Amino acid sequence: MDGIGSGFSHPLTGPDHFLAMFAVGLWGAQMGGSQVWRLAVTFPMIMVVGVMLAMFGLPLPHVELGIALSVITLGAAIGFAWHPRSWVALTLIAFFAICHGYAHGTELPKAVNPTDFVIGFVIATGLIHILGIGVGLALQNTLQKRRLVRYLGALIALGGVYFLMV
Repeated sequence: MDGIGSGFSHPLTGPDHFLAMFAVGLWGAQMGGSQVWRLAVTFPMIMVVGVMLAMFGLPLPHVELGIALSVITLGAAIGFAWHPRSWVALTLIAFFAICHGYAHGTELPKAVNPTDFVIGFVIATGLIHILGIGVGLALQNTLQKRRLVRYLGALIALGGVYFLMV
């Protein structure tokens, strides 16, 4: 598989990455307003910073813990319908994006072009965010549907607890 294809498939085949990316979109849609797109755009941009940290060999301890905590925290934020100030949400998203990007950077296949790999996983990440946004927006017009979003958040958080334990 080429670099872009390899990078594209990576977030789709890692359930921890997929749930975090989906949760970013779902949380943004739940918060509404400009947060819908701020979170979804910020995450992949900052994720590239994490990749560069890994490529330059800078140590970032406990990355897998950060990834598991990202799933738990984002799921809980959705489950509790938490609407923090924009800078708080963006700071959380940035921290988690660095963890996810760093993990991607340490897993860069040696046989592919790193730039192509990054392009591939940034595109896939954006599409997963859009999927989360779509689900969130589709489920916001009634109280019952908004509850369903909160239940999805709780399930996502439970997935994060599982990743923490394995």
